[in-house]
Amino acid sequence: MKSIPDTQVPPPVRTRRTISRTRTIVFILEIGLILALLIVWLSSESIRQSKSLWILFFYNFPSQFLIAIVPHEPVFLYFSKFYSPLSVTFVAIVGTSLAEVLNYSVFKYVGDLKPVKNVHYSKTVNKLIILFHKAPFATLLVAGFTPVPFYPFRFLVVLARYPLLKYILAIFLSRTPRFYLLALFGHTFKIPDYLLPVIFILLTIPFSYPMIRSFLKSKRDKNDGS
Repeated sequence: MKSIPDTQVPPPVRTRRTISRTRTIVFILEIGLILALLIVWLSSESIRQSKSLWILFFYNFPSQFLIAIVPHEPVFLYFSKFYSPLSVTFVAIVGTSLAEVLNYSVFKYVGDLKPVKNVHYSKTVNKLIILFHKAPFATLLVAGFTPVPFYPFRFLVVLARYPLLKYILAIFLSRTPRFYLLALFGHTFKIPDYLLPVIFILLTIPFSYPMIRSFLKSKRDKNDGS
């Protein structure tokens, strides 16, 4: 792919793209599916303690959706005690790949909304897109394998109009070895059940803290202004 010099940030083409009713319905169904799976998992103790690989498969959707409000690692470690690393990896990567298809669809819908379209015309965002296009596949491979927050790349691939099939291929190639190493660790050391909730909470804090801090700050600013 021919790269664009860093000194030149081309303005995006302002195209008028309407959102059909069908896309809106699909978007609502996608969000509803994730919320339903998350509510069922959080509200049912029997499901959380189930050893069925179907539970692992469906858990990938809320744990890999958008900003991933629940971590996937503790659940992978739990199932790795009862199944081979290959079995856990296979189920996890299939579920994750399908979840990333949903992510791409949802972000594409949100990106076409009028308030969000202004992001496309930001110089900062355009510079990030140009930088991403210099090595998009390699960037996704590194981000998918390493434990860095991945959700910014989910939005970036849509803003950069990166092809869905290449994106899913990068997910498959980067997440598969990561999931296998995690499953191998869980299968070898068999983390006790009482430690898994602790790991769950510790992994949730880094993602939830910024949102909680932002919420408290906005509430404090509102109280100061009133």
